[in-house]
Amino acid sequence: MENGSGNASGRNTGIDLLRGLSILLVVLHHLGLRIPLRKTALADVLPKGLLSALNYNGYEAVFIFFVISGFLITSNVLRRDRSLAGIDLRGFYARRFSRIAPCLLLLVGVLSVLHLSGVQDYVIKREGQSLPGAVFAALGFYLNRYEGITGYLPGNWDVLWSLSIEEVFYLGFPVVCLLTRRAAVLAPVLIVLALSLPVTRSALEGNEIWQEKAYLPGMAAIATGVLGALLAARWPVVARRTTLLLACLGAVGMCWVMFDGAGVWGLLRNGYMLVLTGAALCLVLASQWSRGSRPLPGFGWLRSWGRLSYEIYLTHMFVVFAVVRLYKAAGGDAALGFLWYLPALPLCWLLGRVVERSISVPAERWLRGQMLSSAAVSAALSEQALPCGRVYEKNT
Repeated sequence: MENGSGNASGRNTGIDLLRGLSILLVVLHHLGLRIPLRKTALADVLPKGLLSALNYNGYEAVFIFFVISGFLITSNVLRRDRSLAGIDLRGFYARRFSRIAPCLLLLVGVLSVLHLSGVQDYVIKREGQSLPGAVFAALGFYLNRYEGITGYLPGNWDVLWSLSIEEVFYLGFPVVCLLTRRAAVLAPVLIVLALSLPVTRSALEGNEIWQEKAYLPGMAAIATGVLGALLAARWPVVARRTTLLLACLGAVGMCWVMFDGAGVWGLLRNGYMLVLTGAALCLVLASQWSRGSRPLPGFGWLRSWGRLSYEIYLTHMFVVFAVVRLYKAAGGDAALGFLWYLPALPLCWLLGRVVERSISVPAERWLRGQMLSSAAVSAALSEQALPCGRVYEKNT
């Protein structure tokens, strides 16, 4: 991706770093639900607040991904098609399908086989749920609603709730662009949607699962990212002081939510999510407007997590379940539980890397070759991929 690049490949290294942090928090969250760091020997040397922040910000990380997705998708449309009114419907849907479908279909297929084989941790057995119901919900982009009605699915299925929100956004976004045609018309609608996040969450307090996974709160975060892309297109260059101010505000807001979540909640209730999405937008815009800057040294590994965020997101629960099983088989010593994170994290990255090289990239190239013209394929493959660009897309 060209915008905000900080290296020779044209990738936005700042956004890769933010995505890397987000997907790492998701993995740490799912490990922490099963092997909490605050119950390990690390609690004797590190603040429990820090350990809790590492383990329990996975949900917030998904909303950071939503902001990034909205920003990148809109930026790519504006760059490729020059305006919202000029969006190429066929090209947009072809790019989204070729990016998302191969891994999603493979994951649903593998999970179906594991369920039918009766493999522990993968069997759908909650009352009101079934394998066909889960399959149709995952492929029909309503798995979030399915869980809201029937309860949580097994972990590997559960992660697909965010894709349901993003894919519905992808389906509707080009149509909205063609109907509104001008940023001046679209922007007020986006502002209302973005600011509705606390209201929609408050209105759903009767159902904890649906409150977390409903369409409107996720769409509000995505709308925040779309607004950011429109701002960046309107002002492609800003003063360095503005960039630094945004970076500082974003970092402070992010740390406030993640390290003092209870305090922010007590002060703002559901408004704490606006602090999160606003902070994420500040960091995304700072990355966009600091193009050409050298990437932070020592964080290449985290940026690589960001580049593989989609693959890691879809597959990390296989590693989590395997490591937790081994941990319990070895005696489940809570004090030494932190040691099991050491193999789990690199294995999550490695599995994501294998999936990217063997499935994501080859399948995406082939599908785009079938659905787009050769010129369009060449342009598409030169872009950065993000989702959930690769969500999570999760970038093209």
